[in-house]
Amino acid sequence: MKNKIIGLGTLQAKIYFYIKNRPPLPHYQHLASMETIAQGEISRIGHETGNHWRKVFNVYAKLMFELNSEGFSSWQTLRDEQLLQKSEHCLLFSPPKIATNEKPSEVGEDSKIHIVLGKGYAEQLKLAENCTWLSHDFAINFEQKLIICPYFDYRQLSNIKITQLCRLIQQLSTQNTKFTELEVDANTESLNVQGIL
Repeated sequence: MKNKIIGLGTLQAKIYFYIKNRPPLPHYQHLASMETIAQGEISRIGHETGNHWRKVFNVYAKLMFELNSEGFSSWQTLRDEQLLQKSEHCLLFSPPKIATNEKPSEVGEDSKIHIVLGKGYAEQLKLAENCTWLSHDFAINFEQKLIICPYFDYRQLSNIKITQLCRLIQQLSTQNTKFTELEVDANTESLNVQGIL
């Protein structure tokens, strides 16, 4: 199926993260649907595939911990006990529906925030041209509730940039879903004034 949603976690998540590649293990290379992962699976993927996927999951856990640490003593605990398991997390291997200008209702309500990992992937999807670039690292489209951020890697998405991304997510979470161009400019200026970028 061309438009099938494929990834890890649950579509009940409020934030959809889109990544171009999959873990290089047969199960994930052939995955054709959404799937929550079992406790210990993140560790196994990291052990069997090397440092790349360990970094992806660690940065993802750090971000989710900074957004909401309730119930967890550390981002490592969140990663090991909740990330992409039966929780509100979602890492999609299929491209966003907004890439083809389809309505997001098939994926979920308009309230979902869409985050594409990596400028190159966003450019490939032809999403970058529809966004306002706030800095070299971050772009946003308020109307589509879309953020383009650096790839989940320590060097590309450092702790400081994780904090910036959290602020962008919080800004989108409190906004209406419809914006005029003037409002987009005002919101971008607001992010700069608030020191988010």
